[in-house]
Amino acid sequence: MRAAASTSGLPLRLATCYHPVALSGQAGAYFALFSEIGILLLVTTLAGVLAGYWVDRQLASLPIFVLVGFLAGAGTGAFGIYRLITRFLSKYE
Repeated sequence: MRAAASTSGLPLRLATCYHPVALSGQAGAYFALFSEIGILLLVTTLAGVLAGYWVDRQLASLPIFVLVGFLAGAGTGAFGIYRLITRFLSKYE
């Protein structure tokens, strides 16, 4: 059975899931923002943990600076995410 054409020129199955924002390019901007958030949090947290691990190996106090590095990296990532989101919202609103 063939789908009937809708008023937008799309087949009926596609016309029911069509949303103007999905094709406007703003959806791509949101995808880029979420990708940047994930990468930023991963890199800053991993860098903090690795730096803490290196300091712990030098001082032979293994778990302490790893935890400090994790918290510092996560805090830096959270601040970076805040800056990304505020810049994004000021651009699109």
